[in-house]
Amino acid sequence: MASYEDVMSLSVRRGFLWPAVDLYGGFAGFYDYGHNGTLLRRHWEEVWLEHFLGLNDNYYLIDTSTILPEPPLKASGHVDHFTDLLVTCTRCGESHRADHLLEAATHVEHEGLSSSEVDAKIREAGIRCPKCKGELGASRPFNMMFPLAVGPTGKDAAFLRPETAQGAFLNFRREFEALRRRLPMGLAIVGRAYRNEISPRQGTYRMREFLQAELQIFFDPVVFADQVPTASVADVPVRLCWAAEKNEPTAHDLTSKELVARGLPTWYVYHLVQVQRFYLEVLGIPREHFRFAELDAKERAFYNKIHFDVQVRQESLGGFKEVGGVHYRTDHDLAGHEAGSRQKQAVTVATTRLVPHVLELSFGVDRNVWALLDLDYTPGERATLHLPPRLAPIGVAVFPLVNKDGLPERAEALYGLLRKRFTAFFDDAGSIGKRYARMDEIGTAFCVTVDHETLEGKGVTLRDRDTQKQVRVPEGDLPARLESLLSGEARFEPAA
Repeated sequence: MASYEDVMSLSVRRGFLWPAVDLYGGFAGFYDYGHNGTLLRRHWEEVWLEHFLGLNDNYYLIDTSTILPEPPLKASGHVDHFTDLLVTCTRCGESHRADHLLEAATHVEHEGLSSSEVDAKIREAGIRCPKCKGELGASRPFNMMFPLAVGPTGKDAAFLRPETAQGAFLNFRREFEALRRRLPMGLAIVGRAYRNEISPRQGTYRMREFLQAELQIFFDPVVFADQVPTASVADVPVRLCWAAEKNEPTAHDLTSKELVARGLPTWYVYHLVQVQRFYLEVLGIPREHFRFAELDAKERAFYNKIHFDVQVRQESLGGFKEVGGVHYRTDHDLAGHEAGSRQKQAVTVATTRLVPHVLELSFGVDRNVWALLDLDYTPGERATLHLPPRLAPIGVAVFPLVNKDGLPERAEALYGLLRKRFTAFFDDAGSIGKRYARMDEIGTAFCVTVDHETLEGKGVTLRDRDTQKQVRVPEGDLPARLESLLSGEARFEPAA
């Protein structure tokens, strides 16, 4: 794992991400993606969609407006309840998020506390303004939505969406009809959301403009357990900690059977397993760096009946940090929009009429990108970003061994062929060793070198990033070989 400084240095030097508008000193809570970061992020989104939409043939990707008028956000509770507690210094006027101050002082998360409880804990811990050491005033709620004035006169109140989920709820009825009235039905959205964070911090962990990948699964709670293959995961150990343990580096491996015995629905545990598989098998996160963390009734949103955060342990951020969540939202969302819009959200499936319940699988895309950089980057003399091949910004790089004897022309011709099928890169600058090093540091999985033996019809050299081993491959076999390696269907096997 890498330190915060290591990750940020890599990100800036190699074109992954950096603070937005840094030409003018930066813009707190906003980040821009460079060329490598954009590719890494898009590859993450592609494997996320493949994995989670693949859970059911009635799960689909949609795209919805990022600006919403006030009424649906009033119905969802965001207008009245989407708040964090703000404290302001009585001396310098600087504002701070109360739970962040408490966490920094006590190294324990403080979620779900009332204003009076926060004030008491701040006094007890003797916390003062981090900027000027002045006394902090009483905490107060602060709504985190960005308001907008829509129209030429600005009389139409609206907000930038604080989450992508509302787009799925607002479009439920239309999609239900278009998809032939079937449950379970899944609507996924990958897009931007906006929260006016009081104190954005820790790179992409706490941002004001961020990307979410969310799947809202609409289902009948009476029959959902019979509609997912729960038996297939009955003996799979799930790595988690309970609410009382989440401030400790604790995790238990409990089978699905054991979790059901502890009161979790079988269909909920099935989806915990699928999320865990995504992190361990698709993203390649080491098992010891992954866990689910339960939130108790005081910490979770009031409408969430069951809530486990998805956490990844990251050195750069100081331990286990949330990168997603699995939330059982009951029928709160559709029932709220039914009351707010006065439009029925109940549907009939077979002979049953119901307002569907919702299971939300929610992920912070930016947080996941940062977690990959943290876990997969090895700084030092041979700096390497050990990304899974499918996620690497560049899948394959093509080099001529030297810039003479017709090798550059032959290498460019091969590059032109490969780039039609893969994310490829051509480089002929500097020594071959320096070119390998540059590719290793941005995570390029495989490098192909055209040398004098290539001109004799003896193939090219294929190099593996992680082992630095090489094997000769006939040019005609190279595309198929790379296809199997980059998809994860085959492993790199050097010659004996």
